[in-house]
Amino acid sequence: MDYRPSAAVAAGLWFRGWIAESEQSQAVARLSEPVAYEPGRFFLRELPCLLSVLELGPRPNIVVIDGYVTLGGKPGLGAHLHSVVGGIVIGVAKTRFKGASEAVEVVRGQSRRPLYVTAAGCGADQAALWIAAMHGPNRIPTLLKKVDSLSRAGD
Repeated sequence: MDYRPSAAVAAGLWFRGWIAESEQSQAVARLSEPVAYEPGRFFLRELPCLLSVLELGPRPNIVVIDGYVTLGGKPGLGAHLHSVVGGIVIGVAKTRFKGASEAVEVVRGQSRRPLYVTAAGCGADQAALWIAAMHGPNRIPTLLKKVDSLSRAGD
């Protein structure tokens, strides 16, 4: 997600298999009036963006988001998304959330800094194995880096 003064841009990539180097399709959604940030209710701002981009592609079996599914046992953005779309939702966060003891650390490439993986619809340990298997030699898997760039460049 990328927020601008009067808009939010969300991007999605659809791919087959955890080791995929490239996507099968992509989509960018632009929301002209994003919800204002409300402390402790971040999902209210992000969820409409995620749902908008998901409507632009085929229904996925698994959704991977940038962020947490659960936060110290409380629902995070991913849990709210899971309650709407079902299936499996995996959260991949770049920073540690104090109290999110359910997050599984995944160290990729030569990095010493882990990614923090949480999930709904499957176990976090399984989700962590999938994220560890994703294509790319660096800390951030190739397709996760690409979708971030796509949202920042999206018009």
